[in-house]
Amino acid sequence: MNAAPWILARIAGLLAAAAPGERGALWHLAEPGRELDANLVRLPPGAEVGEHQEDVLDVLLVVLEGAGSVRAGDGQALDLAAGAVLWLPRTSRRALAAGPDGLTYLTVHRRRPGLAIKPSGGAGDGGEGPCMLDRVCPECGRLSQDPAPVFCSRCGERFPER
Repeated sequence: MNAAPWILARIAGLLAAAAPGERGALWHLAEPGRELDANLVRLPPGAEVGEHQEDVLDVLLVVLEGAGSVRAGDGQALDLAAGAVLWLPRTSRRALAAGPDGLTYLTVHRRRPGLAIKPSGGAGDGGEGPCMLDRVCPECGRLSQDPAPVFCSRCGERFPER
C-alpha cells in the first residue's frame, strides 16, 4: 500500500490564530512514522536563541515573517528577512536574534533518533547515568545537547537558572 500525501497545516492560519505575544513553537510535525521533524517558531522582538551547536543533524530554516540575524560561531553575522532560506550544517555553532518586528521561521530536519539506553563501556561500570532533566526544555520538551543550556535551540525558551 502506498502512503498518501495530506495537508498538515496552513501557516497563515496558524499565525493568525496565535496570540500576538505568543512565542516559541506554534506548531510541530507530530505524525507517527515520519522521518522528518519540523517546527514553526516565533520569537518576539529582541528575543534570542542563544549560541548552540547541533552535532547530529543539518537544519533548514525558512524565515516566514519579520527579520533578524544569525551569528555563526566564527562571529560572522547573516541578516535574515522573510523569504530567506538558511542551511545550518551539523556541527555549526549559531545564535539567532529577532529584530524589532520579531522573527517567525520554520525549521525542518531529519527526525532525531529516540534516546536509548546503551550498554556500559567496560566491566565494572555501574550505577545510574547522570540525570539530564535540567537539559530538557520546559516549553517544548527537547533535550539539549549543551551540558549547560541557556536557550532552547528548538523554541527559543530560556532555561531556568541553575
